[in-house]
Amino acid sequence: MVIMKIDLNEFQAVIFDLFHTLTSADIMRLPGRGTSEMLGVSRQDWNEQLLHHSEERLRGEMIDPFKIMEKMAHAIDPAILSQTIEIAVKNRIKRFRYALTNIDEPTLNTLRTLKKSGKRLGLISNADVTEIDGWELSPLKPFFDTVIFSCRVGYFKPEREIYEACVKALNVRPDDCLYVGDGGSDELRGAKEIGMTTVMTVHVIKNFWPERIERAGQYADLQIDGIHELLALGN
Repeated sequence: MVIMKIDLNEFQAVIFDLFHTLTSADIMRLPGRGTSEMLGVSRQDWNEQLLHHSEERLRGEMIDPFKIMEKMAHAIDPAILSQTIEIAVKNRIKRFRYALTNIDEPTLNTLRTLKKSGKRLGLISNADVTEIDGWELSPLKPFFDTVIFSCRVGYFKPEREIYEACVKALNVRPDDCLYVGDGGSDELRGAKEIGMTTVMTVHVIKNFWPERIERAGQYADLQIDGIHELLALGN
């Protein structure tokens, strides 16, 4: 990772990742059990499906919540019953809705301050329809000038097109953008390749996947703990 001095005042726009950056189902006291537990599979196997074997859901080619989960669940264990999957789907939607509608005040204050300072704010998220079911009710929504969900545009990070869609909607150049994320899905590499300055936030992954920090961090111009630290970059 190359550490550079960043002056927030030099950027017209700040583009954020969503999950594990602005909110996280992994660090909140969410209702119900986790999906892997409900399906009776290991978390490692479930995460492998989510991250590496479910392109159709991320591109929006699969939009039926049951079929999305059934495909991933049966790839791990074909014997998982349909009724088990149905219950797990409902619970997953409920948990993600909770994560999107219960946002901590430091995060909201950071976005509020950035917005008041005149920054254009963008959001880019790799997500399927079940994960963004609660977005319209989220207190995050009003702060963003544009929101790009992979399942709605057909591209996902780190593909160049998803970043370009956000930059175009914000009406700025890539080098006028600060991209902030936890580094999942090679998002920092993708942002850097089109010319954005990148900031890696580690407040979630340091507790759950610390082994990912070194690899993802090589594409970060700066590493911070939480997004509230962004405000100090303008002083």
